[in-house]
Amino acid sequence: MIEPIGNQYIVARPVYSANAFGEEHKKKQRHHKTFLDHLKVCCSCSTQKAKRIALSLFPIASWLPAYRIKEWLLSDIVSGISTGLVAVLQGLAFALLVTIPPSYGLYAAFFPVIIYFFLGTSKHISVGPFPVLSMMVGAVVVRLTPSESTAALELSNSSMSNDSSADEYKVMVAATVTILSGIIQLLMGVLQIGFVVIYLSESLISGFTTAAAVHVLVSQLKFMLQLNVPAHTDPFSIFKVLNSIFTQIEKTNIADLVTSLIILLIVFVVKEINQRYKAKLPVPIPIELIMTVIATGVSYGFDFKNRFEVAVVGEMKRGFQSPSAPDMQIFQETIGDSFGIAIVGFVVAFSVASVYSLKYDYPIDGNQELIALGLSNIFSGSFKGFAASTALSRSGVQESTGGKTQIAGLLSAIIVLIVIVSIGFLLEPLQKSVLAALALGNLKGMLMQFTEIRRLWQKDKYDCLIWIMTFIFAIVLGLGLGLAASVAFQLLTIVFRTQFPKCSTLANVGRSNVYKNKKDYSDMYEPEGVKIFRCPSPIYFANIHFFKQKLIDAVGFNPLRILRKRNKALKKIRKLQKKGLLQVTPKGIICTNDGFKDSDEELDNNQIEGLDQPINTTDLPFEIDWINPPIDGNALLPLNTMVPKISLHSLILDFSAVSFLDISSMRGLKTLLQEFIRINVDVYIVGSDDDFIEKLVQCEFFDDEVKDSIFFLTIHDAVLHILMKKDYSASKFNSSQEKQPKFDFTINTNGGLRNRECRVPVETKF
Repeated sequence: MIEPIGNQYIVARPVYSANAFGEEHKKKQRHHKTFLDHLKVCCSCSTQKAKRIALSLFPIASWLPAYRIKEWLLSDIVSGISTGLVAVLQGLAFALLVTIPPSYGLYAAFFPVIIYFFLGTSKHISVGPFPVLSMMVGAVVVRLTPSESTAALELSNSSMSNDSSADEYKVMVAATVTILSGIIQLLMGVLQIGFVVIYLSESLISGFTTAAAVHVLVSQLKFMLQLNVPAHTDPFSIFKVLNSIFTQIEKTNIADLVTSLIILLIVFVVKEINQRYKAKLPVPIPIELIMTVIATGVSYGFDFKNRFEVAVVGEMKRGFQSPSAPDMQIFQETIGDSFGIAIVGFVVAFSVASVYSLKYDYPIDGNQELIALGLSNIFSGSFKGFAASTALSRSGVQESTGGKTQIAGLLSAIIVLIVIVSIGFLLEPLQKSVLAALALGNLKGMLMQFTEIRRLWQKDKYDCLIWIMTFIFAIVLGLGLGLAASVAFQLLTIVFRTQFPKCSTLANVGRSNVYKNKKDYSDMYEPEGVKIFRCPSPIYFANIHFFKQKLIDAVGFNPLRILRKRNKALKKIRKLQKKGLLQVTPKGIICTNDGFKDSDEELDNNQIEGLDQPINTTDLPFEIDWINPPIDGNALLPLNTMVPKISLHSLILDFSAVSFLDISSMRGLKTLLQEFIRINVDVYIVGSDDDFIEKLVQCEFFDDEVKDSIFFLTIHDAVLHILMKKDYSASKFNSSQEKQPKFDFTINTNGGLRNRECRVPVETKF
């Protein structure tokens, strides 16, 4: 019964062990579904289920009929036009990261948007090229490009047509990788395994995207400086590229450098203005569009290509390329890269979509997002586009300019379509250095994530370490291998956290039923002879030895050593008794031959197994009190037989945070409990879940020594049980025996503990 009194409560109930609670409160008989039961549910069919599946596969059928034309259409039109213009420029710029002609970036900005319009669940993200994915695809393209065509990576004054065969092969590689990554995403969505996103933490994603931004920055330097830099994809490639740039720095094209620096400076300034005054501006200033128009006009009017030998976009073919089948040989060589691209693309898109879904309160489905992104990439790759996800800046434009639904995305695709089929030729005089500067202008947010390190260090050092190591791995090993190494390191940190848990010794706070780490509070009470030990993590094969050592440190002795010393002492006593050298008197045990000495070497050479067995004194005519020997602690033991005295009589293990035990740790835990029990230390386990206890029963954990009665519901239940048990043991002594005062505690009317003086006898039994 619980009776509230103001801000306090009174609890009146029995002291519950797990067995006592189970006897008083019977559990319901529950039917746990088997795999066949789940299979039947999945395979069953009904009208409602078919409708639900159809709506989940085509989310447009849910939100389009409810579209508010008068309220939302104008906002979506404005947002769609703004987003479309940004998408055109980002498509051209990010194509340079893939090392393919810029015009193919428009296909990557068009097809994914159309597919996502019908299948996506987010109303606000803008699907299309993303710099990190473009870098990852570009790394694969460079690695698979034949050595004789690596010159196609170099900037020159010649037109793209001179290297058409090399460009076609690169486009084929990029498209094939995109299709394969789309197939992987589609399969993951169909198989409902979108949960893989949980293995990429926020710290890992932040560190990875920051490293990718550094890779993008380095890769764009050759366009800004117009240098002939060979491509590298092996580990340490970023340092090789930097070395190649610095060795050719004197060949820099000044016109490209000045143009790109001016563009970069203006873009940074205006983006800062957009961010600082976003509440006052009706729409963000479209600085990318403005600078593109100006740069294109200036380049065309002053004939930069011929006068200053700058590299320009070149021929922009009108219309779409005919779809092509992927190269199966490339499939086999890029399966690992495609898997990384698929995971990163989904994680980035899902993370951004989650932000907007929380902000505007609507649900998103991770598995459906995988299906939408997978089909988007399959279609984009089939029409010679490259991998798509969502760019944070582009999605920000779509949302901040008033976009309400994916109607804005559809309108942005129409803007891209107009450029592809009609006015793309106007961008032919545009310098590639301008596109590189625009690409770098979108990296500010990712590069600013360096400031996350200090915040992460203050909050969680493991998360900070994940960020740092992810950044280092991605920089040194490259994006593909770096991602794999980062995931492995992150999983390793989980092992470290559980392998070395922060165990603590608990004590009572304020004489209530609250138990906390005794190092944290001053008004602590620890019952005499009782130790409360808490383990805050699962116990398994990797940390069972650490748990055992921490427990030994907490109690102050090794129970196995105590057990062996006691059994050695008994062996010595039995030898003395067998030789008739012991005499039992009311004052103790007397050895009639002080000159008898036993060999410690002889005892040490005995079988260890025999010393680990329970202590048995039934064959002796007296009983040895190991807990309370008189005066010197060893006077009952003849011939200077030294056995350490221990004051601990009860040990409570708080397993409320222990979610599971494996077989190895179960065996180790049982051995540890047996060692304590054999030296007369009662062990109790509290806070365990019923499933935890049932697993122990199934694994035959309990026996005559370790019984299932050691489980209690709470720490307070176990403490009160121990105190009552000690009171009962004391009551069996007769009143004529010598007694000493000791403090004990019972439940008070306010739910706390109060002092109660009792008399506890000290006796040596004969």
